[in-house]
Amino acid sequence: METVLIEGDITAQPVDVIVNAANSSLLGGGGVDGAIHRKGGPAILEACRALRASRYGRGLPTGQAVATTAGNLPARWVVHTAGPVYSAREDRSALLRDCYANSLRVADELGAARVAFPLISAGIYGWPVDDAVRQALAVLHAAAPAQVTEARLVLFGADTYAVATRVAAAG
Repeated sequence: METVLIEGDITAQPVDVIVNAANSSLLGGGGVDGAIHRKGGPAILEACRALRASRYGRGLPTGQAVATTAGNLPARWVVHTAGPVYSAREDRSALLRDCYANSLRVADELGAARVAFPLISAGIYGWPVDDAVRQALAVLHAAAPAQVTEARLVLFGADTYAVATRVAAAG
């Protein structure tokens, strides 16, 4: 699987799966989650409500992933994953890596070839960007899915992209 770093808007990526850095409620929020719900339209929220009414009454557990329609996005599916909130006192990096691994597993089960990931937990959840990139790349470089051939790490803003390219080059 090829891993590519891209500066841009995840909601504009023409891929099979767009991964959503969702909150556990699955009902929309700010940042990536809000952008995906706004641009994807009401079909995504409707699908998330159905998930809450059936399998995830208490919300999506941190590190887990689940798929819905992509609505109006240029993708076939959205894979929602609930990232951990950063803590300087508790190492939650395994949960962050689980977000990438479980999202990739769900995408692979769907038969997706191209997947676009945001930098999970690096926004309002406070994860330091450099470490968030390291955690993402550790999973994406080690993964060997059967169907997925390209994983895009879509980075919002020139500063985040610059940090990501520096971390990737230091490898």
